[in-house]
Amino acid sequence: MPALRVENLSKTFALKKPLFGRAQDGVRAVRPMSFEVATGETLGVVGESGCGKSTFARMLVGLLEPTTGQIEIEGKALDNADPAEFGKVIQYVFQDPISSLNPRKTIRQVVEAPLKLLYNMKKYNRDARIAEIFDSVNLRQDFLTRYPHEFSGGQAQRIGIARALAAAPRIIVLDEPVSALDVSVQAQVLNLLARLKGEFNLTYLFISHDLAVVEAVSQRVVVLYFGSVVEIGKAEEIFKSPKHPYTKLLADSAPVVGRALKAPEQKDSELPDPLNPPPGCAFAGRCPSATDICRTTEPQLTQMGDDQFAACHNPIEE
Repeated sequence: MPALRVENLSKTFALKKPLFGRAQDGVRAVRPMSFEVATGETLGVVGESGCGKSTFARMLVGLLEPTTGQIEIEGKALDNADPAEFGKVIQYVFQDPISSLNPRKTIRQVVEAPLKLLYNMKKYNRDARIAEIFDSVNLRQDFLTRYPHEFSGGQAQRIGIARALAAAPRIIVLDEPVSALDVSVQAQVLNLLARLKGEFNLTYLFISHDLAVVEAVSQRVVVLYFGSVVEIGKAEEIFKSPKHPYTKLLADSAPVVGRALKAPEQKDSELPDPLNPPPGCAFAGRCPSATDICRTTEPQLTQMGDDQFAACHNPIEE
């Protein structure tokens, strides 16, 4: 049984009706997607800004209600009827560690909030649980009386991770967890996350635009473009032999030490207009291999390897 399964999950944001003219259908931030995440797996989710990564993540943890589809955790369907059910099984670690913590509350108040709200835990048990979690994330107990502004970015992110762990979830969604940190601190946090995953038997969804980080921590990768899954497969195969031109574009655009930074050649470097999406493949306007069918017919995910799928009419040949 998979740890997480999403079926036909999508999100469309409604638009205000204009004073004059025809009302528009809305903005499709996430188009219908379906896939599974195995227990103990780290699934990387990559794509440029505006591709729907954060919208997708917020649906998973109940912060946004899906327009269509279903979320299942260990075979049980979740909905927004009981938000506490989300919090007990899946938690969220935010991108900006400082702004994600309430500046008016002490660290103890921040970390014990899920213990009060989700489990109605007594103070003695809360103190014991917090002490256990703080020891796991290498934080001192005297930090509990301080406020968020007193900490560095790395310390604040470890506090955010501790808050997520306090709820004893089985799945953690990590939304760009190291992008706001210095490179040296990034390595410390990534090593910590790897250790915690084994210690608490966790499943991760690791969202990032940094392909090097995703490749280092993920077993499988989902590539998003314009709200759609365009490629999914094992991490080593995705980066060694991408099938979708967009995946190759991401890999070629990533900075590499010792390689001159060069913008890849493409016809259009911008995402399509979400208010006026193009017919066919959304990537056709930027794709060097686009043909007539790409501009008229939307491609579907098709198996192109043992465990690799891509939505492309003209996939990259090895």
